[in-house]
Amino acid sequence: MNLMEATMGKDYIISAIATDDEELNSFLFSLGCYSGETISVVSRRKNSCVVSIKDGRYSIDRQLAEAILV
Repeated sequence: MNLMEATMGKDYIISAIATDDEELNSFLFSLGCYSGETISVVSRRKNSCVVSIKDGRYSIDRQLAEAILV
């Protein structure tokens, strides 16, 4: 399941990042988004969602949210 399908307010463990783009992987890693880390969806809109990773909240677009598998 990806983040666009995740239930809001529930904590999930990231199982994988489904992308072959090294730049995207590096960006997500710099946010603290990597396998084994806890993540939750705070709110969702049509083309983006706000996620909580560690102590930060980030707005990510649909493409990024669909690449994060929980």
